[in-house]
Amino acid sequence: MSIAAYAAKLEQIEKHFQELTDQMADPAIISDGEQYRKVSKAHSDLSDIVGKYREHKECAGQLEQARGMLNDSDPDLREMAQMEIESQEPALVRIEEELKVLLLPKDPNDEKDVVMEIRAGTGGDEATLFAYEVFRMYMRYAETQRWKVEITSSSESAVGGLKEVIALISGNRVYSRLKYESGVHRVQRVPATETQGRVHTSAITVAVLPEADDVEIKIEDKDLRIDTFCSSGPGGQSVNTTYSAVRMTHLPTGVIVSCQDEKSQIKNRAKALRVMRSRLYELELEKQQAAIGAERKSMVGSGDRSEKIRTYNFPQNRLTDHRIGLTLHQLDLVMEGRLDQIVDALTSHYQAEKLQQEGSEGKAA
Repeated sequence: MSIAAYAAKLEQIEKHFQELTDQMADPAIISDGEQYRKVSKAHSDLSDIVGKYREHKECAGQLEQARGMLNDSDPDLREMAQMEIESQEPALVRIEEELKVLLLPKDPNDEKDVVMEIRAGTGGDEATLFAYEVFRMYMRYAETQRWKVEITSSSESAVGGLKEVIALISGNRVYSRLKYESGVHRVQRVPATETQGRVHTSAITVAVLPEADDVEIKIEDKDLRIDTFCSSGPGGQSVNTTYSAVRMTHLPTGVIVSCQDEKSQIKNRAKALRVMRSRLYELELEKQQAAIGAERKSMVGSGDRSEKIRTYNFPQNRLTDHRIGLTLHQLDLVMEGRLDQIVDALTSHYQAEKLQQEGSEGKAA
């Protein structure tokens, strides 16, 4: 669909953006902290698309001017005009594509914090070691993004790996960067315990859930059963002798969440409730997706944790993302948390699919 079809909408967005700009200079709004925050957020949300639209208008204007000069009697001016056209035409195409992406309906969860759950799957001890390394990879990436990570619960294996770890990750647009990480992550390498040098394949599952707030998921006290117990560390060693660990059960759904990371029962309870809300929110999203029907489902896929999304081949220093056919021969850097190249490629791929879907629906309409 041509960008011209969005002209009226873009003009309306730019007009609203200017109104918000004027409001931010209004003393009455400046003095009202809550109102100013709302106006400032709305202004910030529109700044990218308005900036790109203004860039588009400027480029289109320069191109129109250059085309008008092609009929000039001065051959030097005509040559300059042709050079300008050759420069501006591809730039205008690029800007239009970027504008279309910015006009796509935003995922309402993109701004949210997340609950990340990693569990060892097939492969025994080797799977638990890989679960630990993948969790470390995400923690390194979180550092580069200046996100805050809070572990709510973890279970270590005898070899120092992780059978399971659940963490809350908060910061700027966390879900938008991690939402495509859910699924089965497969590792291929020679385990330290392998005497014949044979490559083994193990797997872990990663789930990234947008954190739900009170408004979205209301949990009644009568629907919760809360059990307390003593926290324990690896090998049965007692972390503390008070009943600070919490096991929370949502009776209507049977969802169970445990948290023993904090020494305070109150803090463990608060963390467990955050994870519980996110689990219940995910159940609601799955119900909504099922109701929408297969023909209206996003091309992004179901995000089902049973889908094998990525293979980490250590002997070849190779990472392959099976959803988009991306192969990188720099696995060592990826495991140190350098995920931007993968995240950006996944985002671009699914944005392109959404654009294609929007175009098809536009033609059908």
